[in-house]
Amino acid sequence: MMTLGITGRSGCGKSTVTEYFRAQGIPCADADQIARQVLEPGSPCLAPLADAFGRDILLPSGMPDRRLLADRAFATPEGTALLTRITHPEIIRRIIWQKTQAEASGSWLFLVDAAVIVGTAFEHECDKLLVITAPPEESIRRICARDGITPEMAARRLHAQMSESILMEKADFVISNDSDRDALLQKAAELLEKLRKDAHA
Repeated sequence: MMTLGITGRSGCGKSTVTEYFRAQGIPCADADQIARQVLEPGSPCLAPLADAFGRDILLPSGMPDRRLLADRAFATPEGTALLTRITHPEIIRRIIWQKTQAEASGSWLFLVDAAVIVGTAFEHECDKLLVITAPPEESIRRICARDGITPEMAARRLHAQMSESILMEKADFVISNDSDRDALLQKAAELLEKLRKDAHA
């Protein structure tokens, strides 16, 4: 079974590509979804996050104030790195469990949708890496629409993330999301067909 990591900077459109792969029956681990799960009450990540970013990030319910945590964590590259260091071991543990389940079911391909793969322990779990790119102004527009934040906050998040050039150096495949949704899905379909042919050659 091949494990394909799909990554890209925030607002690049990687979730749209992931949805296409999943619709074709490809099992997929969504690291963003798992990242939300590791912030639920009872998670071993909450106490160290409160120590790192302030006790006031925890609401009376025990849930974190996700927007406050994100704003503090993504304000600097150091904050982003600290958030990663605290949450990634648990996220990776859960992704590997899903990968094991997919392999046991006989799947030929397993997809991991994650904003941060390059430079983490999970990079070594991926056989191939797909990077989705998009013009920065388009990414900022999507982030604002998705998260309800200002363009300045969205730009700050992008600035704190790994540069697109570094991601592309690591990529085995690159899809440029510089047109409309239909064009993006067509590129995803062509890549899936290539992967399928290579896997069954």
